[in-house]
Amino acid sequence: MKELEFPFDSEYILKKRKSIKRSLLGELEGKTCISKKIAILGGSTTHDVKEMLELFLLNVGIVPTFYESEYNQFWQDVMFDNPLLVEFAPDLIYIHTGSRNLKNIPDVRMSPEQIAAMLEEEYQYYESMWQKIEETYHCPIIQNNFEMPFYRLLGNQDCADVHGRMNYITRLNQRFYEFAQSHENFHIHDINYLSACYGLQKWADPFYWHMYKYACAVPAIPELSYNMANIIKSIYGKNKKALVLDLDNTLWGGVVGDDGADKIEIGQETPMGQLYSEFQQYLKAHKDLGILLTVNSKNDEENALAGLNRPDSVLKPEDFLVIKANWENKDRNIVEIASELNIGTDSLVFVDDNPAERNIVKMQVPEVAVPEMGEAVEYIIGLDRSGFFEVTNLSKDDLTRNEMYRANVERKKQQASFESYEDYLLSLEMKAEIAAFAPVYMSRIAQLTNKSNQFNLTTKRMSTADLEELVKEPANITLYGKLEDKFGDNGVVSVVYGHIDEADKELFHIDLWLMSCRVLKRDMEKAMLDELITRCKQAGIRRVLGYYYPTAKNAMVKEFYAAQGFDKISEDDAGNTVWEYIIPEQYVKQNRVISIEEII
Repeated sequence: MKELEFPFDSEYILKKRKSIKRSLLGELEGKTCISKKIAILGGSTTHDVKEMLELFLLNVGIVPTFYESEYNQFWQDVMFDNPLLVEFAPDLIYIHTGSRNLKNIPDVRMSPEQIAAMLEEEYQYYESMWQKIEETYHCPIIQNNFEMPFYRLLGNQDCADVHGRMNYITRLNQRFYEFAQSHENFHIHDINYLSACYGLQKWADPFYWHMYKYACAVPAIPELSYNMANIIKSIYGKNKKALVLDLDNTLWGGVVGDDGADKIEIGQETPMGQLYSEFQQYLKAHKDLGILLTVNSKNDEENALAGLNRPDSVLKPEDFLVIKANWENKDRNIVEIASELNIGTDSLVFVDDNPAERNIVKMQVPEVAVPEMGEAVEYIIGLDRSGFFEVTNLSKDDLTRNEMYRANVERKKQQASFESYEDYLLSLEMKAEIAAFAPVYMSRIAQLTNKSNQFNLTTKRMSTADLEELVKEPANITLYGKLEDKFGDNGVVSVVYGHIDEADKELFHIDLWLMSCRVLKRDMEKAMLDELITRCKQAGIRRVLGYYYPTAKNAMVKEFYAAQGFDKISEDDAGNTVWEYIIPEQYVKQNRVISIEEII
């Protein structure tokens, strides 16, 4: 919904929240959504925070149910096992605290040692709560850091002197960050940065605290909730994957076809050139995060490449996986780009200075994110605050994603030279590592469960904490599949897990089977099935049940189990199917093209 996209009108959202919610629920009717239970444990009033957060989550297809603690009972709810919270069994806990919740503040009469002890006590108050949440609820935690005080008792020295409030809060925040660095399911909601962007004096307006006990000004709550929603959507796999970039007046100033590559504005010679160079640097940094870069420009390819090949261009042709520089409609190019990358159009962000082009893409490919682009000086802020690529966990696979997709392009080229598809697969010299879930891959496995849609039989969404609980249960069988070939390492690309039936120990239920689309038609599913059947036989299992639940995106695997030799035993009116496989005494392995590496 346009009203909920950055930059948005906070006053309008606060005023029209009920009608916006009705519209969102109407748009989501009949669509596949993620439902999550979110506990908001507040050190201040949280009612409006909850209502605004709900709108931003609904806008990205997450349907939340909320638990709200009583005013300033966040610590007690956790530490003393509030029965209502325990019964709610949250999927995610958000601790909404701020500087007014600090238990102690240093004063100028204290010694540095006294202040250090006070800070340690303050920190332990929170860490004890986080540890209790981890032990009791096994779910992701999002914790506010602390915003700076809205006045400085020591003036400029407040940040440097050990007695200063700013100094104290900065040191306490750093302790929070150190905890986050060593705990994968713990995420910081950076209200310190938000309040600075918003304007600290407006954010901390004392009126809203003394009148309503809101930790920040009510007009700032949509900004806070939007930022929170970005973290939650990232946790549950709603991030975008690729940027689709225009060239003229987007990556550089001017029109390369009219002005010539030597006349466009880029580089350090002019203020505008510096501006566009900074934007290119910002985009290139996203490539390092694993975001895929592509070009969609109305241009002759020769001119486009000339602009990118300028010595002072930060981005070069090799930084882009796909370059569409032609005179086709941009909406058509976008569909082709998604197809060539083998990702959904809903994974794309289209960046173009031309409002007419943006409007056409919005109309023709509505699932593509199309941020508003103002003046060039606003490009970075507009993209950055939109939260398309919010980082919650940064895996090794993220850092090498561009290389993986580039290798896929090379594989497609090689495929054309083989008459037999099996010969082509053998030529890839594929090697797979298939084993039970391992701590080193938990982040990537969780990421896959939240992102893979097309090849996902039941579309269960799991956090790292959920997966860690799975491996503790002896009745579960878990498998990850990692695939590499002569072109490169694809990383972890497939996940299967299920459980042995409690009543019938010879029956196994497949709860989740998914695979990354970048390795489709490589027979990885056969290798995974072989290993699953081997594990089932070792456990004395004779019968396996697989489940398919249709969504808007996973129609391609509707007959997946049939292709693996399963028999359909039931189907309901919604298209949900159950498939059965009786394990033969002499099971013949199906994989003939991937060598399986033994895990020692």
